[in-house]
Amino acid sequence: MLENNFWQDKTNSQKIIKEKKLYEELINAYDNSVKSLLDLHELNELALEENNQAIITEVLKNIKSLKKEAKKNETKCFLSNESDSLDSYIEIHAGAGGTESQDWAEMLRRMYMKWSVIKGFKSQLISEHKGDEAGIKSTTIKIVGDYVFGWLKSESGIHRLVRISPFDSGARRHTSFASVWIYPVVDENIDIEIIEKDLRIDTYRSSGAGGQHVNTTDSAVRITHIPSKIVVQCQNERSQHKNKETCMNMLRARLYDFEIKKREQKNLTVESSKSDIGWGHQIRSYVLHPYRMVKDNRTNFESSNPDKVLDGDIDDFLESSLYKIK
Repeated sequence: MLENNFWQDKTNSQKIIKEKKLYEELINAYDNSVKSLLDLHELNELALEENNQAIITEVLKNIKSLKKEAKKNETKCFLSNESDSLDSYIEIHAGAGGTESQDWAEMLRRMYMKWSVIKGFKSQLISEHKGDEAGIKSTTIKIVGDYVFGWLKSESGIHRLVRISPFDSGARRHTSFASVWIYPVVDENIDIEIIEKDLRIDTYRSSGAGGQHVNTTDSAVRITHIPSKIVVQCQNERSQHKNKETCMNMLRARLYDFEIKKREQKNLTVESSKSDIGWGHQIRSYVLHPYRMVKDNRTNFESSNPDKVLDGDIDDFLESSLYKIK
């Protein structure tokens, strides 16, 4: 940062500043934790001398809180892979089952966007296809913030919901599936070669709520990368040019993620997140009936409060996955 030309490369300087911020936060948090622990130790010694049970109880309570903070800082140390600091795209697709799965896909979209708000991140809807009656068939959102991809990378897979269907007049229990794929927003200084002849570009009319702002032109864009069969689409902008630009950025991100996973599988450093994923190979189950529980099938971490989880409180699941990956 002290180099004369540091600020000339905006992309690189922002990346370094982001890393510096993380390290400073970790060091400051460690120093604060040590100071708090010493203060609590001294306070506990005094309370023991005076046999003050109220103070002793308060000290124990504060130690538990301090332990939680220390665990949060420990978790941040696991976000050290080269792509962990990047922003993230979340792609959600409803599985077989029509309205049931489409509603479940929308519930998942809401869960991740709620999580984004809780973390103080920014989210943006890139593309979305509504269900025939309710919910969504597919959606892509972008979340911007510190180490978003690092936090979310383990969410790729099949998510299963068991509940009494609100769409079934017979109030029967239904099982629904939706797939979630996470991939990083590629940094501009990462070179991803895309050959024009490998692309098929389609335009179509954006779907919307109608009214005076209804889109009457074919501004939505879908790009298919023929060699990899990767498909990306965007319809959130009125300009076809801007939608195409967003699609190209998403394609670069997907190709980058594709290459990273190939390299990881080759080096046997981590398992490829898509290697054993398919219908019936869900990574997490959300059960609302006959009992209430959310369970991650990879880490065995579970919560008995599915409402809280579906409202975006998923940090405990994300942390347990980070520990499992390492």
